[in-house]
Amino acid sequence: MVNRRMYGAAAAFVLPAFILYTIAYVVPMFQTAYLSFFSWNGIKSVPLEFVGWNNYSSMFQMSEFYRSLKNIGVFILSSFLLILPIAFAFAILVTSKIKARRFFKVAFFMPSILPLSAVGLMWQFLLKGDGGLVNSVLSVLGMSSFTRDWLGEPAIAIYVVVVVNAWIYCGLNMIIFASGMVAIPEDLYEAAALDGATGWKKVRYITVPLMQETIKIFSILAITQSLRVFGQIFVMTNGGPNGATDVPTTLLYYESFKYNNFGVGNSIGTFIIVAALISTVVLNQLMNTRSAR
Repeated sequence: MVNRRMYGAAAAFVLPAFILYTIAYVVPMFQTAYLSFFSWNGIKSVPLEFVGWNNYSSMFQMSEFYRSLKNIGVFILSSFLLILPIAFAFAILVTSKIKARRFFKVAFFMPSILPLSAVGLMWQFLLKGDGGLVNSVLSVLGMSSFTRDWLGEPAIAIYVVVVVNAWIYCGLNMIIFASGMVAIPEDLYEAAALDGATGWKKVRYITVPLMQETIKIFSILAITQSLRVFGQIFVMTNGGPNGATDVPTTLLYYESFKYNNFGVGNSIGTFIIVAALISTVVLNQLMNTRSAR
């Protein structure tokens, strides 16, 4: 009887959040998948026209779609080569015993809580080819040969956006890594110190092995966040120049709200959802298998 009351009370607390989550996320996902099989221009009075898999066929025939997948690959790669080591180093710093660690926590985490639109506009002004602060500083330092139209050159625009994306999310991932580090018993580090382990050896042989679950969480978030990246690209480059920084979410936006082709837009949205789910399951399984060894 007591257990039933406990479960009932728990369900009462969880139910509102579950209903909200279902309405805000689950129902729209199924609606997106359903509408991807119809041709529709977004006007309520216009009836849906069933076209089967034609929207998916059109999506896979778009050269822009494959270019957007390549750009997503760049974002995912940068997450592991850029964000992971920087965020991990930040986490070590803010969990250490230095006096200024509170300042560093705020300074590193601040970009993650700023609105993406504001951050995108700020970096757009900083990176302008004509009159931008970055080029102005390079000119003052006598490095005019390095000045570029950072967001206007197709060859480098996606990499510049990736660096800005790392600047935004390093602080958030720092918190994730720091939470894993503070959970490691201090006794292990003290025992390692008695055995003569230096700072780097402590990180290599104690911190990293005991943070496998935290690293798994980071890996899943890195892939899913890369698949749904939108705000910073839309504000900074609008997918340009000439589609060089397009990602699936920007294609979804253009197909749906610029060209009124909601069928193809929903097929792209369904692809993003399915890709995120599959990558999450596969990565979770792979990392669980590695941990079991």
